[in-house]
Formats: sequence, C-alpha cells, structure tokens
Amino acid sequence: MRLISTKILSPGMQLAHPIYNEKGQVLLNKDVMLTERLVRRLRELNVKYVYIQDQLSQDIEVKETISSSIRLEAVQTIESTFLSLQQENLSEKSFLLDKDSSKFKGIIRTLLSEIKSNPDLLTILSDVYTYDSYIFQHSFNVTLYTLALGMELGLSMEELETLGLGAILHDIGKIMVDEDVLLKPGRLSDHEFEQIKKHANHGFDILRQLHTVPLIVAHCAFQHHERLNGTGYPRGLKGNEMHLYAKIIAVADVFDAVTSNRVYRNAMLPHEGLEILYSGAGTLFDQTIIEAFRRAIAIYPNGMVVKLSDQRVGIVCGQNVGFTERPIVKIIEQSGMKVEQPYEINLKKELSVVIKECQLEYMES
Repeated sequence: MRLISTKILSPGMQLAHPIYNEKGQVLLNKDVMLTERLVRRLRELNVKYVYIQDQLSQDIEVKETISSSIRLEAVQTIESTFLSLQQENLSEKSFLLDKDSSKFKGIIRTLLSEIKSNPDLLTILSDVYTYDSYIFQHSFNVTLYTLALGMELGLSMEELETLGLGAILHDIGKIMVDEDVLLKPGRLSDHEFEQIKKHANHGFDILRQLHTVPLIVAHCAFQHHERLNGTGYPRGLKGNEMHLYAKIIAVADVFDAVTSNRVYRNAMLPHEGLEILYSGAGTLFDQTIIEAFRRAIAIYPNGMVVKLSDQRVGIVCGQNVGFTERPIVKIIEQSGMKVEQPYEINLKKELSVVIKECQLEYMES
C-alpha cells in the first residue's frame, strides 16, 4: 500500500486502509473502490492523505500498532466518561471519575500489552481521521505515544501504568471549557486563550480529589503545558520543577497536536512534527525525551514515497529500530526514469544517502 495526497486521488483507486471519523468509527473501509463522489467528499472533509493499493506498492504492508477494535473501545470509553462528567459540579466530577478509574486502568494495561507484543515501531499515521473534533481521540493518541516513550526510557510496569493514567486524563480539564472556544476554527482572542489555559487548573482540581489514582496523575494534567525555560502555563515552572511524567506527556501532546487533522489546521507529517519538537529541544522540551521519541516512532512510515539525496525516488517498505530516520526503501525511480526491476536499499547501511523530502503527490512516470 502507498500513502498519497487526496489532491491526486482519482476514481477507480482502491483504499488500502480504513478512514475513520473523529469518534474512531469507520467512515470508509479498506478495499472500497473510490468514485468521483467519494473523492470529492474526502476532500470536503479535509482528509489530506489516504493509503491506496497499487502496483508500485502491492508488497508493502502497514500494520496496525493497536487493533481498530481496541482503539474504538478505548476512545468510546474516554468519550462516554468525559461527556458524563460535563454537567456535574466539581466534587461530583471527581466522585464519578473515581468510580470509573478502573476502566482507564484496564485501557492502559491493554495498550501496554499490545505495544509490547508488537515488535514494529509505533505508527499512528496509518489511522487516517477526518479530523479530531474534540479531546477523545487526542487523549488516546497521546496515551499511545506516552506509553511508547516511557517504555523506551526504561520505566517499570508500575511507573508506566501511572504515566498512562496521567496521559489519558491529561486533558480532562477541557470538559470545563466552552466548546465554542475549544473548537473555534480561527485565531483565539486573548480572553479565549486564557479560558483554554485554565484547563490545566481544572484538570488538577478534578484529579487531585480522586482516591483511586496516585496524586502525580493530577500533576500530569497540571504541568503538561509547562516548558523547561519557564514560558509554559499555568505556573511557569522551569527545568526540574516539572515532573518527568509531565515532560514526557508534553512531548507526546505537542506531537499529536501538530500531526492530527484539526478544524483550524491541517496535519503535519511525522517528520515535520519531530522537527517542531527538535526546534524546542533543551529550551521547551527535554532533549533526552525527544531522542527517545525519535527512536520509538516511525518518522517515515511504510508506504510513504520519499526522494533521496542522490535524486532516487522510492517507497518506504521497512523500518530500522533505533534508526527511524534511516528506513528501508524500495527504489522505483532513478535518473528521472522508472526502474524496470525495483530494488531495496537499507539507509542504515547506505550512510552516504539521506531522505530529502516526502512526495505524497508522486505520480508514476
């Protein structure tokens, strides 16, 4: 399968991977043959890329890190719990969340088991969404990235379970923010941004009253927008004033925010999201955590067309654990001409060659 921009989608192309709506439900299933109406509808929904089946990439697989059934169940649990809390007063919110905490602990254990049993690098790009309209999908994605990061950093199982709870509940405070502000497509006013910033305090106030989860979970919600140099909020913490878990969640939170399709901004590709993190390494984010993140996720996922520094064009077909910027590439074009017999090169071994750009609008010559 191959990842392509919806700009070059045409009727007759066949989907290789499902497209989900913002609640994690299948909007279009794999193997669907696209019609003119479906192509137009995908563009209207602002879907920027999809996986298709074609001759160039028929032998390339993109595996799900987490099964769609587990993902759907987790997102629905997050959604139903968060929505049920919206209309309650603060103490009742905490009481009800206390009762439901076992559900979230179960999700974390399931996700840890799934990630551990999957030897491949974590990739969420294969899960294409119309857009993330609220906090449910984001909370799930951040949890996945956070757990992968924690495992890469060598945290114990007990630490990972607590970290996972901090991640899945990091944005719980947003249930107390006006949805019109939360989902505003345009630029926020200063007053609206102040409302958004309060979600960190709201989350802390809800979670610190829970008896069934460690207090550090509340501090994850409180601190995930703090930054190493003190420019974050709500307290302007610096360096080691931030808890390690909050530093980890901060990296996962920003990465998912910039690589997800939102009503106000198009999604970046993984390598672009990583560049955003590196631009703040040592000032905004912990460099050690960013390095661990780079090792844990697929920066150039399988099925992505890339152009190399020697002008050859290929499709990423395999990953090298620990060297995610140097995947295995199936060469399909060189010297501007189609290759009669495509061949693979391993960029971990071909050190003189690097990926220069991604080509989601690549058309076979």
